[in-house]
Amino acid sequence: MAETIAQVRSQPLEGLAARRRVAIVPALNEEATIGGVIEEIRAFDSGFEIVVIDDGSGDRTAEVARAHGAKVLRLPFNLGIGGAVQTGFRYAWENGFDLAVRVDGDGQHDPGELTAIIEPVLAGEADIAVGSRFAGGPGYRPSRSRRIGIRILAWAVSRLVRQRVTDTTSGFQALNRRGIQLFAADYPHDYPEVEATVMVHRHRLRLREVPVAMRERAGGRSSITAFRSVYYMAKVLLALFVGIFRRNVVPLEDR
Repeated sequence: MAETIAQVRSQPLEGLAARRRVAIVPALNEEATIGGVIEEIRAFDSGFEIVVIDDGSGDRTAEVARAHGAKVLRLPFNLGIGGAVQTGFRYAWENGFDLAVRVDGDGQHDPGELTAIIEPVLAGEADIAVGSRFAGGPGYRPSRSRRIGIRILAWAVSRLVRQRVTDTTSGFQALNRRGIQLFAADYPHDYPEVEATVMVHRHRLRLREVPVAMRERAGGRSSITAFRSVYYMAKVLLALFVGIFRRNVVPLEDR
């Protein structure tokens, strides 16, 4: 009988045990979900060090994360998702990790899907692999208005990076040492994933999207309201337009 996708994705990844690996979990007021996220990552692979970046939460996110055995980096005030994520990558770089995954603390990312994301990185086919909701994976879809915005950004980014990109707002990622180095040194703030995709291209790193299923957020509240969605679109499209006129960056190995 043919193996199901779920069975294939539950099998151990060849070469994973030899890598020092860390799971970066940015979280803001996620006390209701953070414990479950930690346990799901541990169930996927107990060899991951799990680091929760508490981005100035006003609830018990940090306490719950510690109670579930995670290391907690508690920011003194809210830096936003970009600052929290970069903090995690700086930790990964400075502590010599070979592989990092990013899993959000709201329960939307399913750690059971990590096999598909990690595989291209372990195989040496990508420096950064991103889980995409729109590359064929089943499951949760954002609202129609948000899908339209995501597709507009995907269209613009695909032309800039000369590669088809379907989900430019996904933060479900796996990165090798080169990818960790890039994002530890420089990571966009505010709503960063779109600009980060362009950064990867300009630094000549290899990006791969893989289809994954995502869930509705199990707790917390999205920072992207209807008004902020319009602001987000305008800001990111302007940033991409300005980026066209910037000089090409120097690849990391040539710095």
